[in-house]
Amino acid sequence: MTMLAARLYGKNDLRVEEMPVPEIGDEEILLRVKAANICGTDLRMLQNGAAGVDENNPLVLCHEFAGVIEKVGARVIEYHVGQRVAVAPNIGCGVCDLCTAGKSHHCKQLTAIGVHMDGGFAEFVRIPAKAVQLGNVTPLADNVSFEAAAGNEAFSCVYNAFERYGVNPGETVVIIGAGAIGLMHAELAKMAGAAKVILNDLSDARLAECAALDPSLITVKDNLLERVMEETDGNGADVVITACSAAPAQRASFALAGLDGRVNFFGGLPKGKEHVELDTNIIHYKQLSVTGTTRASHCHYRKTLHFIATGLVDVDPLVSHKFPIQEIEKAFENAANTVGLKQAIVF
Repeated sequence: MTMLAARLYGKNDLRVEEMPVPEIGDEEILLRVKAANICGTDLRMLQNGAAGVDENNPLVLCHEFAGVIEKVGARVIEYHVGQRVAVAPNIGCGVCDLCTAGKSHHCKQLTAIGVHMDGGFAEFVRIPAKAVQLGNVTPLADNVSFEAAAGNEAFSCVYNAFERYGVNPGETVVIIGAGAIGLMHAELAKMAGAAKVILNDLSDARLAECAALDPSLITVKDNLLERVMEETDGNGADVVITACSAAPAQRASFALAGLDGRVNFFGGLPKGKEHVELDTNIIHYKQLSVTGTTRASHCHYRKTLHFIATGLVDVDPLVSHKFPIQEIEKAFENAANTVGLKQAIVF
């Protein structure tokens, strides 16, 4: 039995082709994928290549996916055929101090579906035994769409950052980067009671799309510092988030923050561009708290799925484009050119 899958063979070499449906062991799950979203990681792997991936060792990309259980191994008792589920991609060893502390996303032996093993850009994906045993698979409420469930991986990473920087009622939050990630930060800020959420981006189209989705957002393209000071009576923002992989955003962030402000570097920088000159005196004299965050725990993943299921947040509108897998090249083209917000492959 075969299936269609999009496999990476090297830099800018992604091929949609038939391959065998994965076989599963007694403690594994075979998932029929219903939605698989493109993430910045997928785009970077396509544009730059990936370690261990070549003509002889292709990889099915995608770590943001959800679907319906097609088959369960003989010793799987927690899940059943026909169950709607989402899958957290990061798999820790399960026994180290970080894993036992609930921080398996920082495990030194971390592996990830769609990064180190075949992922969700396929009609079926094998969920390994360790992922089943460690709680990576989460049942979905009937009202949660597969597209929203797939996007929950990114949302859980945003929530990890949110727990670090925090938002209090009445505060002003600045988010640099008006993509799906920026809007997720905005959703959480508003849920926490932010009085003003200022969204900045270089793209007029993206800012317009964000404003259409949420007219309460203050969208700014140019003269961000000036606008922030206008909106805060010259005091600066309480929270500044760099929801983009850009050194200029990090350099600008400290000046945007007010006294006792919190700055979060959410977007990591490309290799070779990670050294950024910063005015650390601003941190000193403004008493800023600066944090960085990456990935998400299973706890974060399940909590944000709960937010979606209960209607606290709505991430469905963030999926701006849907494609069949045969048109995945167009989906990646959109992602590379920042067309729309989130690109989803649907089956």
